[in-house]
Amino acid sequence: QVQLVESGGGLVQPGGSLRLSCAASGSIFSIVDMGWYRQAPGKERELVATRNSGGGTNYADSVKGRFTVSRDNAKNTVYLQMNSLNPEDTAVYYCYARLYSDYRSWGDYWGQGTQVTVSS
Repeated sequence: QVQLVESGGGLVQPGGSLRLSCAASGSIFSIVDMGWYRQAPGKERELVATRNSGGGTNYADSVKGRFTVSRDNAKNTVYLQMNSLNPEDTAVYYCYARLYSDYRSWGDYWGQGTQVTVSS
């Protein structure tokens, strides 16, 4: 059993910053990829940013230069530093992890989501 628990969402003014955190716990052998997706009202869930075990990153074009994804592998935790936020960033942000629970069994896991609202 694997759990992803997010924290750090909230209400922020345009131009402000927020930092999201997500900690994975449970039966974890190794984490291949970890990061964030988001879903705005009436829209499909979309990639925000991910970071793999080798340190490679993948960002949505809309957040490049403003958001930074990082990981603390010792803590099985991923962070999303969000700067220069604008109203279009308003969404529920979901933590994501692709991981092995043992040497051969892998799966994709999701957190429960945390609301980020950018508004004046």
